[in-house]
Amino acid sequence: MIRQLWTLSVHTRAFLRRYMPTNILLDAIRTRRGLKWGIPAMLLAVPYLLAASTFTTLIADGGPGWLNLLVLLCLWNTMKFIIMGPVSMSLLVRVRLLEAIERSRARRLVSTTQEETASVK
Repeated sequence: MIRQLWTLSVHTRAFLRRYMPTNILLDAIRTRRGLKWGIPAMLLAVPYLLAASTFTTLIADGGPGWLNLLVLLCLWNTMKFIIMGPVSMSLLVRVRLLEAIERSRARRLVSTTQEETASVK
C-alpha cells in the first residue's frame, strides 16, 4: 500500500513539474542563464495574492466552497515566487564566485606556462 502511494506521489510530482506553468518557470529560473530573473519573478506573486484575495471575498459573500482550493493554490504559488527571489540571488552569487575562481586559476595557469616557456628559451 505504501509502495503504491509512493509511486503515485512520484508520478504526480513528475506530471506537475513537467506541465504546470509556475513549475516550468521556476525550473527555467534555476538554470544558470535564468538566475538573474529570480528577483523580477517575485513580482508574479502580486497577481496571485490579488487572485487569492478575490477568491476569499467571493467565498465570504456566499460563493462555492471549492474556491478554497484555488485560494490555497494561489497562496502556494505566491510563496514559491517570493522564496525563489532570494534563493536565486544566493545561487547566482555562488555561481559567479565559482566562475571568478576558475578565471583566476586559468590566468595563473597561463602565466606560469608562459614563464616556463620563456625560461626554456
